[in-house]
Amino acid sequence: MHAIWTEKYRPKTFAEVKGHREIVSRVKAFVEKKNMPHLLFSGPAGIGKTTLSLVIAREFFGNEWGQNFLELNASDERGIDVIRNKVKDFARTRAIGNAPFKIIYLDECDALTKEAQQALRRTMENYTQTCRFILSCNYSSKIIDPIQSRCTVFRFKPLEKHDINTIVQSIAKEEDLQIDKKAEDALFEITNGDVRRVENILQSCAAISKHINEELVYSLASIAKPKEIKDVLELAIKNKFVEAREKLLDIMLKYGISGIDVVKQIEKELWNVQLDNRDKMTLIEKCGEIEFRMVEGSDEFLQIEALLANISLQGSKSNK
Repeated sequence: MHAIWTEKYRPKTFAEVKGHREIVSRVKAFVEKKNMPHLLFSGPAGIGKTTLSLVIAREFFGNEWGQNFLELNASDERGIDVIRNKVKDFARTRAIGNAPFKIIYLDECDALTKEAQQALRRTMENYTQTCRFILSCNYSSKIIDPIQSRCTVFRFKPLEKHDINTIVQSIAKEEDLQIDKKAEDALFEITNGDVRRVENILQSCAAISKHINEELVYSLASIAKPKEIKDVLELAIKNKFVEAREKLLDIMLKYGISGIDVVKQIEKELWNVQLDNRDKMTLIEKCGEIEFRMVEGSDEFLQIEALLANISLQGSKSNK
């Protein structure tokens, strides 16, 4: 179990890619016709943008894909020089073998400076005969319009629960793991469709035990169980502020959770407690304010106590 599972279980063909069936079918059509436009993949982390780009290269170039495919991470080298030198040098030469063009994959290209994006725009224009670009980003709004207009844009979304479960079950079979149904549900709940995080948590769990249960998943993901957070909220709503505060601090210490992560979990669980919708909306707004204060540098324990105090006060109003 020395290999990193995110690489070990990365799909190699279109048939192995889980989810995004519509995107995969369109991209596959480009590859089969041996022609494609520049592509822009947009969406959250860990949902298959890089994987699909590597699959395109393998399917398009076959055994020569390594010589005709350049992968760069724009967050490492985000200045204009990388576009002027590395990208341009690779783009200006013809492809090896019978391939009509090379492919350059630029990961996290929303990290490129505006000047670098302008240089990239010109490179895409000048070398369209010998090279195609696949650009990947988390936020397409950070990509300048001239680049977006030159690309076919595909918007990726987090994988659905049945796709995540299929991946988990496939890994369990390959690695001889026993994974409880509740553990599968917990993996999806924690990761929100991020496959990379699913595989990392699973590998951490497998290093400890071949039998993976809900408790182990939450422990290694540094996330509290939803029921524990709900119990804290119910104590606060019943005006048992001191008990709620002590229980929440114990949970934070037990799982090693940061203040911001606690606020996000509280925001999720607020919808499941017995309060009027108007009170819930007031508290959701308060969660946003508390999170902003933490990001700006406020003491997280003080801010969490303030949030619990607001929940208690709101609960007192509702109980009257």
